[in-house]
Amino acid sequence: MEYSGKKVLVCGMGLSGAGAARLLLAHGARVTLCDLREEPAVDEDLLEHEGVATHFGKNPDDILGEHQLMVLSPGIPTDLPFVEQARERGIPVWGEVELASRHCKAPIMAVTGTNGKTTVCSLAGQIMAAAFPGSVMAGNIGVSFCGLAESVPSNAWVVAEVSSFQLETIHKFKPKISAVLNMTPDHLNRHKTMEAYVSAKERIFENQTEENICVLNFDNQHSNDMIAKTPAKPLVFSNNPLEEGVLVRDGGIWIKWSGLGLDEEVIKLADIPIPGSHNIENVMAAIALCAAAGASLEIISREIKKFKAVEHRLEFVKEIDGVGYYNDSKATNVDSAIKAIVGLSQPIVLIGGGHDKGLDFGDLVKCFPGRVKVFIVLGETADALIETCRAHNFDNYERANTLKDAVNLASARAEVGDAVLLSPACAAFDMFDDFEQRGRVFKQFVRELG
Repeated sequence: MEYSGKKVLVCGMGLSGAGAARLLLAHGARVTLCDLREEPAVDEDLLEHEGVATHFGKNPDDILGEHQLMVLSPGIPTDLPFVEQARERGIPVWGEVELASRHCKAPIMAVTGTNGKTTVCSLAGQIMAAAFPGSVMAGNIGVSFCGLAESVPSNAWVVAEVSSFQLETIHKFKPKISAVLNMTPDHLNRHKTMEAYVSAKERIFENQTEENICVLNFDNQHSNDMIAKTPAKPLVFSNNPLEEGVLVRDGGIWIKWSGLGLDEEVIKLADIPIPGSHNIENVMAAIALCAAAGASLEIISREIKKFKAVEHRLEFVKEIDGVGYYNDSKATNVDSAIKAIVGLSQPIVLIGGGHDKGLDFGDLVKCFPGRVKVFIVLGETADALIETCRAHNFDNYERANTLKDAVNLASARAEVGDAVLLSPACAAFDMFDDFEQRGRVFKQFVRELG
C-alpha cells in the first residue's frame, strides 16, 4: 500500500502504536493517533509532527470514515464494535507486525507459543547476531518492529517474538522461518476457547510455502498437530528419540537433519547455563531455528554456553540467610509457573496470583506435593487460588494484600535451604503496569530484606 497523503488511524499509543505511527509518517501518511486514555504517554516530538492529529479519550467511531487504513495495537481486542465497523466499511485492519514486515528487507524468524518465547528469541537473537552481524530482535519483546524494520540489512535477520494478539491482524505476513514452541491454556479471557487460541497461533505459518521452514515441538500435542497443517517444511524438536529433528541423546542435544546432512551433537546438557527441563526445550528450539537459518553449529554451541537467563524468567535475585530468592514474574500462566516450580530443586515458598485471565489453577496446585511448602497468594485471583488449594487438600496457604507483604511473609516462612519463588501464574495488570514492573518491584523488596 502507498501511504503518501493517505489518512491512517493508529489505535493504541503503546510502544507498537508509536513505532507504527513513526514509520507511516516517514512514508508521507497523515496519521491520527487514537487512545481511550485522555492523556496517553506519547513523546512530544510525535505529537508535534506535521501530519499528526489526535483522538484521545474516546472511541474512534465518528472518525472511521475519514481513514483508509487502521493499525491496531495488540492489546486492543479485534472484536470491539469500532474494529468491526472498520472492516464493514472496507477499511483494512493491520497490526504492527503486518505493517513492519512489509517494510523489512531482512528475512524474518518469527516465534510464537504459550511459554518460552522470550528465552528462545533472546537466545536465537544472540546466536544470529554472532552468525549474521546486524541481526536484531523485535516484536513482542520490548522493541518496536516498526522502529527498526527498514534499518536491518538484507543479509541479516529479524528475530521476532509474535503473540497470538499480533497474529490476529496479519494478512501477508510471511516469515522465512516460523516456530510454535508449545500450546497450553492462556489468554482465554480474550480468545474465549482453547480452539480459538490455537487457531490464532497457527496463523504464523498460514502464508508460508514449502520453501520455508516451521519449527514445532513434537512433544506438545497442539504443536504436534500442526506438523500436518503447516504448508512449510516442518523441523521438529523433542526430548524423545526422533528419526529426524533436534533431540536429546546420550547426555546432549543433537541435530539430525538429512536436508543438511547433519547428525551431530550440538551441546552437552551439562553445558547449558540456564536451569530447568523447560530450558532444554528452549535450547532445542533455538538450535532448530538457527541451524535452519544457516548458522554454524560451532557458533550455535558457543553462544548457548555464553547465554545468561532472561530477566524475570527464573532469575536468581539474591541469597539471604541461606534462602535463595527467584524472580519468575514472566510466568503469567499456569504451565509457565509449573515449569519454574519443577525447575527448582529446593523446597519452595511460592508467591502467586494476579490479574484473572480465566485460567484453571488445578494443575498448578497438583504439582505442589513434595515441592511447594507454603503458597502465598495475592491479587485478583487470590480467592480462586485459595478455593483451588482447598479442593486439592493443600492447606498451607496464606493471603497477602501487597507484593511487599508477600515478600516479607515469604521471608518469615522460608528456612535455610529453601527457595522463595515469585511465579504468579497470572498477568500483572491488577496491581502493576506489566510483568516487568512486577518483577523489578519484587527484586527491590528482596534487596531491602538483605
